[in-house]
Amino acid sequence: MSRKQLVALVLLSFGALLIHGYHPFAEDAEIYLPGVEKMLDPGLFPAGENFFQSHASLTLFPDLIAASVRLSHLSLEWALLLWQWLSIFLLLLACWQLSSKCFAEATARWCGVALLAALLTLPVAGTSLYIFDQYVVPRNLCAFATVFAVALVPDRKYWQAALWLIFAGLVHPLMWFFAFVYCLLLVGMEKLSPASAFCVLLPLGISFRLPAPAYEEAVKLHPYFYIQSWAWYEWLGILGPIAILWWSARVARRRQLRNVERLCRTLIPYQLVFLAAALVLSSPVFGNLARLQPLRSLHLLYILMILIGGGFLGTFVLKNHLWRWILLFAPLCGGMFLAQRSLFSNSAHVECPGSASSNPWVQAFVWARQNTPRDATFALDPMHILIHGEDANGFRAIAQRNMLADAIKDSGAVSMFPPLADEWLKQFRAQTNWKHFQVQDFERLRSDYGVTWVILQAPGVTGLECPYRNSAVLVCKIAPGRP
Repeated sequence: MSRKQLVALVLLSFGALLIHGYHPFAEDAEIYLPGVEKMLDPGLFPAGENFFQSHASLTLFPDLIAASVRLSHLSLEWALLLWQWLSIFLLLLACWQLSSKCFAEATARWCGVALLAALLTLPVAGTSLYIFDQYVVPRNLCAFATVFAVALVPDRKYWQAALWLIFAGLVHPLMWFFAFVYCLLLVGMEKLSPASAFCVLLPLGISFRLPAPAYEEAVKLHPYFYIQSWAWYEWLGILGPIAILWWSARVARRRQLRNVERLCRTLIPYQLVFLAAALVLSSPVFGNLARLQPLRSLHLLYILMILIGGGFLGTFVLKNHLWRWILLFAPLCGGMFLAQRSLFSNSAHVECPGSASSNPWVQAFVWARQNTPRDATFALDPMHILIHGEDANGFRAIAQRNMLADAIKDSGAVSMFPPLADEWLKQFRAQTNWKHFQVQDFERLRSDYGVTWVILQAPGVTGLECPYRNSAVLVCKIAPGRP
C-alpha cells in the first residue's frame, strides 16, 4: 500500500466517524464498559456486578482497553475515542487488502471500501446488530480481525489467518466462530469436526436443558433470537443477499474474477447452514440454545457483500466519473447521517471527551457519579434506555454506580447467561408499575435491595428529597422507611 493510499484510508476513517457519529456510553457499551471501569478502579461496583462481569469474564476486551489507558496515560474517554477511530481504520484497511485480491482496478477497490464506510451503521437484517457500532465494543474489534483473516485465506497464509481468528475469539467468544467456519469453507472443509464445535460451545456454558421460567421471561424481551418472530422485510435481509451473491458469482465467473467468485460461492452455503441452524434452534425443544444466535453469521456476510457489491459498482457504473461518485455517495452518506441523528436526537453527533453533554439524562448520570457514595445503589425506570430523549445511554457506564436490573440490557446478559435469570427476574418484578411508584414503593426497594437513590422523570414524586433536577430528570435520595 502506498503512502497516498494510506492517507486516503485515514481520511476515510475520519469521514466515517463523522457520518455515523460516536456515542461512547450508548446501548451495548452499558454491558462492556463497566467491566473496564472496574478493572481500572476495583473499588467501583462493590455490589451488583454480575450483570456485566459475566460478559467481561469471557473476553480480553476489558483487559485490552484498561491496558491501553494505563500505558497511554490517557483518560478512559480519550482512549475509547481513539479505539473507535482505530477500529474503523483497521476495518477499512482489512477491506482494502481483501478488495485488492478481488479487483484489479483501483476504482473497484476504492468503491468497495468507501461503500462499506458509508454503510457502517446499516442494520443487519433482524439480528439487532449494526455492521459497526457507534461505540467501542468487542464486536468492532472482532469485525476487523475477521476480515483480516478472510483476506489472508486466498493467499494460503493460514497461520496468519489463524492468529487473527485467535485474536477475534479472545475479544468476542461468539462472533469469531462465524468467520472461522467461513474460512474453513474457503479452504474446502465442508463442516466442523465435533471436537471443534464442542470447544466453541463450551465457554458459553451451553446447556441442553429446557429453560427456566425466569430465563423465558428475559428472552421474551429479545424476540430477535427467534427467526419466526422476524418481520417479512427482515427475512428479505436473509434471502436477498443469497440471491445477490449467486448473481455476483456468475458475473465474477464471466469476468474471470476468481477470488470474487470464490468468496460469493462460499458465502451461499455458509449462510444456508446458519439459516438452517436458526430454524432448528428456534424450536422450544432446544430452549437455551437459541441464544447462540446463528444468524449473526449475517454480520460477516453483509461486510463481504457490500465490499464486493461496491467493487462491481466501481467497475461497471462509477468508473472514473466524479459526478457519478457524488450522485451515489452524497445522498447515501447524508441519509446515514440523518438516520443517526434521529436515533440520538438528544445528544451531540460526536460526543467528544471532556465536553459537557446536552442530554439531561446524561447530565443526571454524571451528577450521580460526582455526588453520591461509590457504594450507592440506584433504581431507574427498568425501560429507561428506550425512553425518548434518553438516547440509549447506559447508567452504569456513565454514573459508575450499581443499579437494580433493567429490562433491556440486563435481560440481554441473562439471555446469554441463564444462571442470572432468577435474580434478574426478582429485581425486574420489584420495579413493576414503576411509573406509578410512590414513596412507600421506593422505601420497599431500599428495604429489599438496598436502593438508596432513584432517578425519576420530571415532575417526580412528592415526598422525596431530590438534590438534583433538570428539565427532564430528577435524582432523589431514599430515606429509611418509617418504623
